[in-house]
Amino acid sequence: MAIYLPGTAEEEHIALDELTPREIVAELDKYVIGQNAAKRAVAIALRNRMRRQKLAPDLAEEVIPKNIIMIGPTGVGKTEIARRLAKLANSPFLKVEASKFTEVGYVGRDVESMIRDLVDIAIDMVREEKLEDVADKAELNAEERLLDILLPPVASRSSESNTGGLVLEGTSSSESQNRTREKLRQQLREGKLDDRMVEIDVRERNFPSFEIISNQGVEEMDVNIKDMLPNLFGQRTKKRKLKVNEAFEYLIQEEEQRLIDMDQVTRIAIDRVEDSGIVFLDEIDKIAGRESGHGPDVSREGVQRDILPIVEGTTVNSRYGMVRTDHILFIAAGAFHVSKPSDLIPELQGRFPIRVELQSLTMQDFIRILTEPKSSLVKQYTALLETEGVQLEFTREALEEVARFAFRVNEGTENIGARRLHTIMERVLDEISFDAPDKKGEHITVDAQYVGKMLADIVKDQDLSRYIL
Repeated sequence: MAIYLPGTAEEEHIALDELTPREIVAELDKYVIGQNAAKRAVAIALRNRMRRQKLAPDLAEEVIPKNIIMIGPTGVGKTEIARRLAKLANSPFLKVEASKFTEVGYVGRDVESMIRDLVDIAIDMVREEKLEDVADKAELNAEERLLDILLPPVASRSSESNTGGLVLEGTSSSESQNRTREKLRQQLREGKLDDRMVEIDVRERNFPSFEIISNQGVEEMDVNIKDMLPNLFGQRTKKRKLKVNEAFEYLIQEEEQRLIDMDQVTRIAIDRVEDSGIVFLDEIDKIAGRESGHGPDVSREGVQRDILPIVEGTTVNSRYGMVRTDHILFIAAGAFHVSKPSDLIPELQGRFPIRVELQSLTMQDFIRILTEPKSSLVKQYTALLETEGVQLEFTREALEEVARFAFRVNEGTENIGARRLHTIMERVLDEISFDAPDKKGEHITVDAQYVGKMLADIVKDQDLSRYIL
């Protein structure tokens, strides 16, 4: 399977099965700074998936993924590593907070809902891929339909005589019709007809919906009457007047839906979930409580026991059919400040054999995060202000000052990792961003002195610092 690796300079297509663990880590390095142990673990997990696909089916069935627990404070790259890995592998990816299944949230949605959500994501992924395949044909079909509306075909004319039933076509009229049609086609493609009004048949979509209440909890299955009783409603349409460009877009969408085989999309999506799905279970430490006989601890252990069969391998019923979870990769993450992985029930611990610890970010890490990744904060702010005609430049000393402030505030208050950089950068660039429309054509250099000036008052006032930064 050849996939596009986002961010490659040459924008070349690289076969996923040709990527070694070292190359996978190198790709992750483009987006996440440091945390080599975690990158190695997920790279090996992805490579093992490729290796499994090359095994005999009976043996491949027995090879289960080695699930991972990432231990580390917030904002150090746990989620980003998992998300980038999924994008690299073109895998359906779902992030879910384990704590949402405790207490009130536990009544609202059952644990199996994460697999149903993963299937929905896979359906959307495969549908998008199929849309790209049929895009050209859909556009041509929509163009023909729109031309038929703009210039209805001339009906064949037959002679009124009884000369053997011979049908006489209006040849000159047909040729004229074709010439006019081609002129209209040219005008349509050049956008000259965009503001003309046309009347088209639009399908009605306002069907009532149900909410299904099952014994597992309340599940929004989004089942509508049209799906359950298609013969009752049929394909009702109504006339609507639209501009040509709007009508063209609508007809393209209609043709795309007609050309896509949703049964095939569903089959491919379920296979992709079962073979390469990735679920990121965040805040796993929040449910790492053993039974104490009262209070929320019972609920936490109950959630662990509900998660266990899904991680072990079970079959979940979704609106698209049964989905097996045996080969879905689960990556759990948590800070584990007040608990530890051994506080999880033993059965669940056994299903997460790989443990990796992510390190807190240093000042040097902050400097690298500001500049090195493909979509670093400096590149983002520079590009945003370029849209206003302002050339923004940061000196090395300014970036060091920002990193120093971020590191100090994280040490003195709550450590939120790299997210602190967003807060501080917004504060530093507050005036520049506000005045940017009035500074078109200017070149602005942000140096260490400017950073110090923008943050000085806040840093002096510790209470204000805690509130703002």
